[in-house]
Amino acid sequence: MRHITLYIFVITILLSSCAEDKSTFIENGDLLFQDLDCGELCDAIESVTQGVDGAQLSHVGIAVKDSLGNVSVIEAYGTHVVKTSLNDFLNRSFDKEGNPKVIVGRVKKEYNELMQNATKEAEQLIGTRYDDAFLINNNSMYCSELVFYSYLMANSGAPVFKLQPMTFKPLNDSIFFPAWEEYYKKLKCEIPEGKPGLNPGSISRSDYIDIIYTFGYPTGYKPEKPTKGKQ
Repeated sequence: MRHITLYIFVITILLSSCAEDKSTFIENGDLLFQDLDCGELCDAIESVTQGVDGAQLSHVGIAVKDSLGNVSVIEAYGTHVVKTSLNDFLNRSFDKEGNPKVIVGRVKKEYNELMQNATKEAEQLIGTRYDDAFLINNNSMYCSELVFYSYLMANSGAPVFKLQPMTFKPLNDSIFFPAWEEYYKKLKCEIPEGKPGLNPGSISRSDYIDIIYTFGYPTGYKPEKPTKGKQ
């Protein structure tokens, strides 16, 4: 019985260590792209712009590491910009293997100096109201807008990620997604079709970004070079 108890104890420690090691490679400023299963709105976001290697992505946050090595994610989520534990972030949606549908992007080496400054800028935005209308420059933030401004300010006002005309229609279609029509009807404002903006999918395909790790596979994600476990 003692041997069995000791065996279970050792296995538990090893599994715990492996779980902790999953985040040791993450650096300040890494971008965590997520296939967030939130219903029709997430489906609409994912349908408008395809992510890197076909990934359907509806959310993104910025990784930040404290002096003890603990990883959190700064994100525009819920009602405000908040700091969320990595564990809580990862445990929102899972692929068919039971792994978090999250891939990690990192600014390419020649731009790495921006990463530390971007996290500092993101920290300053914690508490900002969530941008329900998805508009730039309205004193509120949606997830991709948080990434855009954090890196913009870290880069002395020069954009790292490009704003593009937003669309709320299926590709090659002239009719709005019904989910967006209902959403903006409740907000009592017009759908900002054609207004400048960006989304997780477009950021993940940026020339500034390398995908360096795969926690799990977002829907549609078929990387040419799998990054599972790459650090």
